[in-house]
Amino acid sequence: MNLQDWLTAAEHRLKDAGLENGKHEARALAHAALEGRIAPLTDRSKPISAKLLAKLDRMLDQRAARQPLSQITGKRSFWKHDFLVTRDTLDPRPDTEALVEAALNAQWGSVLDLGTGTGAILISLLADRPEASGVGTDISEDSLAVARQNAAKIGVKARFVESDWFANVTGRFDLIVSNPPYIALSEMDELQPEVRDWEPHLALTDGADGLTAYRQIATDGPAHLNNGGTVMVEIGWQQGETVSNIFRQAGAVVEVLKDLNGNDRVIRASYDKTLP
Repeated sequence: MNLQDWLTAAEHRLKDAGLENGKHEARALAHAALEGRIAPLTDRSKPISAKLLAKLDRMLDQRAARQPLSQITGKRSFWKHDFLVTRDTLDPRPDTEALVEAALNAQWGSVLDLGTGTGAILISLLADRPEASGVGTDISEDSLAVARQNAAKIGVKARFVESDWFANVTGRFDLIVSNPPYIALSEMDELQPEVRDWEPHLALTDGADGLTAYRQIATDGPAHLNNGGTVMVEIGWQQGETVSNIFRQAGAVVEVLKDLNGNDRVIRASYDKTLP
């Protein structure tokens, strides 16, 4: 079999599996399997080796089962870097770049990232602001292992701590950021299979109304902020008013920021004073 024959067959199989852009998906799998080799892509009529064919077919089986492409290839491009992704971590999404952009438009020298996952938010911030310091927390030690690998690969110095939100956090910070689990349990069945069946549920939902983390961050966050500190959290596109009210009740001045699609995406909560 040559590569063009494989691409054609893969496109049809992926479309049958419910993927709208089977052609793009098939090409992405081929690029990943070839690991940067150009020759098979420039002349797709040449027969491919049995070893390569087996690799392509294995990756195709995974994608047809709706495993996310990032988990199959092991990486996801986010902000300015490629991040290692595993089944232990949430797949960094373009929407979350709105949080990174908002944070980089603010003044801060220290940052705490709650529920860091791959470390994509924290590492992106520190890579762009190398003079700053940062701590990332996660309840999953497996996620923290991935974050540490990403920090080392990208060349960012950060401290990673296993913690259930603020439980093991010490010190104060200029900025707290988080992309917490904000999907309500009642909404989980509506998610795409790539998310519902393959990503860690602890990173997706609180098992309740999707607001538990916001309540805790709004309540406990000020005790971990320097005077005049700020909290920035990602939200679901319909949660702007609800999450804003949670932070206002905790004494914050709140602004809702939008993503590139014009949807509510980030809550910026500013505190003039912090708890003693």
